Amino acid sequence: MNAIRTAAFASLLTLAACGQTASEEPAPVIEGAWEVDSAASRLSYVSIKQGEIAETNTFETVTGSVTGAGEAMVEIDLASVSTGVDIRNERMRDIFFSVADNPKATVTAKVDPASFEALAVGESADTTLDGTLSLAGVEAPFQAEVSVTRAGPDRVIAVTDKPVIIEAGRFELADELAELQELAGLDSITPVVPVTFSIAFQR
Repeated sequence: MNAIRTAAFASLLTLAACGQTASEEPAPVIEGAWEVDSAASRLSYVSIKQGEIAETNTFETVTGSVTGAGEAMVEIDLASVSTGVDIRNERMRDIFFSVADNPKATVTAKVDPASFEALAVGESADTTLDGTLSLAGVEAPFQAEVSVTRAGPDRVIAVTDKPVIIEAGRFELADELAELQELAGLDSITPVVPVTFSIAFQR
């Protein structure tokens, strides 16, 4: 259930690496900062209950930025979790994520903008993003395989090539998951979730 996952999370941040302009002699992508276009960005995860029932969940609000130096940060508003069921949204916010104490999950990473400065508008490049996910006061490294596309002179989009696997126990959320399972009257909720994202950055 950890979409943070998230990142993603994140993950996400590699798009900064595509910061050039669409011209015959592109400007270095290091020029300028990039902001997440929240309205055009999506971060989703799939939860599995009873061993075989899969449900897609999303986070509606993702924000962040990448500096010209390649310092990337993406924040996931945990209160924006959307499972399609009101009572489940409430339990995710109040019990699993405890948003009163942990309102956001944060993904940080260092990217190399120069490695993407040859991308022309419409071109894509694959990269592996190494980052850190902070959730509920616990930090853990993660890795995401991402395809970065130069969508315009000042716009890049990063999309996961493969789901990022997030485990509840790694963020000390096993007890919270067990409480959700009991409240829902389920035999099982799988503690590992795949997370995917499509994040747009605008300079």
